[in-house]
Amino acid sequence: MEGTIFTPCLEAITHVKSADGDIQTKPFLDACRLVLPVIEKFGAAMALVKSDVGGNISRLDAKYEQDPSANHLIFDIVRKEIEEKTAKGSSSCTNALLWLTRAMDFMAELFRNLLEHPDWTMTQACTDSYTKTLKKWHGWIASTSFNVAMKLAPERKKFMEVIGGTGDITSDMEKFCTSFPVLLQENHTFLQSVGLDNLKAS
Repeated sequence: MEGTIFTPCLEAITHVKSADGDIQTKPFLDACRLVLPVIEKFGAAMALVKSDVGGNISRLDAKYEQDPSANHLIFDIVRKEIEEKTAKGSSSCTNALLWLTRAMDFMAELFRNLLEHPDWTMTQACTDSYTKTLKKWHGWIASTSFNVAMKLAPERKKFMEVIGGTGDITSDMEKFCTSFPVLLQENHTFLQSVGLDNLKAS
């Protein structure tokens, strides 16, 4: 592959903001969708994350396609659900955005761990990032399932070779860990401002 597995995603991230600095729905979902090939390389260890991320992207995408001009900005979708009093529902787009953002937090934290702790196994890196990001929002069953899955994480050296392609994987991981969390934090800040950043798994 040309570049690393992150190259398409890093390119997509640069198109997420509008000229006014707002997060646009379709470009944000495209950037998240381009993280899926990275998640796939983890195999069975990330099956839960992959299906969760894919489902949340699909839900938001379907909403966007209903009316692309009205749903052009991702926070407008949330504002509309707040008006309609549907934002807190488990099948809402607000819920999808929140969990998609949390899953991306997990991925960014995971790659930060791989950069900062060259001596850690993949299972260590995954478990630590899970504890820092998703764990507090999960119930006991989800948490247990996740911990079991993390034990299936691939061998680190082999994984890095697979995702490296022809590019500079360390440089691309650093870019991913600095550029994407800026957008994710904006999502959290907005959701916090409307009291919807602390919803837990039902």
